[in-house]
Amino acid sequence: MKLTTLQVLLGATSAAAQFPEGHPWVAPGPDDFRGPCPMLNTLANHGFLPHDGRDITKEVTVNAVASALNFEPALGEVLFENALVANPEPNATFFTLRTDAAFGNNHIFNQTVFDETRVYWTGPILDANMLANSKIARQLSSKAFNPNYTFTATMDAFSYGEVGAPVVAFGDVDAVTVNRTLVEYFFQNERLPSELGWSVRTDPVTLGDILRITQVLTNATSLITTAEPVISTRRRDLHAGIRLRNIIGRK
Repeated sequence: MKLTTLQVLLGATSAAAQFPEGHPWVAPGPDDFRGPCPMLNTLANHGFLPHDGRDITKEVTVNAVASALNFEPALGEVLFENALVANPEPNATFFTLRTDAAFGNNHIFNQTVFDETRVYWTGPILDANMLANSKIARQLSSKAFNPNYTFTATMDAFSYGEVGAPVVAFGDVDAVTVNRTLVEYFFQNERLPSELGWSVRTDPVTLGDILRITQVLTNATSLITTAEPVISTRRRDLHAGIRLRNIIGRK
């Protein structure tokens, strides 16, 4: 089974030694394929995935996320099997740092959109509220100005995985926080921020980690205020359309 592009939630956090040898960053060439997912592009730039961005198999994907990001193998398999191939709805709005497809190539980094997003990152440590605010603002901007605006329930579920990716990749999965400098470096360069002191986390990323972070971010996007924290009762799909019934079925 092969996929040309996987749009999955990838990540890991900091911990021990230098990044594994043998995986230097190499910029993509003119014939290399890169998609709208910054982390997949980054793994290809470092050679954990094929540098040309093509013919990505299940085995290659599972090995890549395990060795580069310390995903447990079972999670890598679930992510691969439930992944979306690129973006099935070309005009859809995601929480990404690219322009909407209606306005140009959404496979390349867009500094203007990035600056629009990080206005809401108001401190050196990003928390769930800052990430949620930037998601809401990005979606509102698209709805206001994109004549082809599309945002389905599937895209909504997908977007929470995108918002949580920097936390899972570079932050504190328990506190749901992440260093802003690491996130900016990663997005602007599509490069793992090992030069800034980041290294692969020692504890594997589990399905439970991703589900919990997704729920925290879902709660943070609520605009309703009460005396108690707002707890959403809606169940969210994981990034790339992984559904809870699929997860339960694998236990």
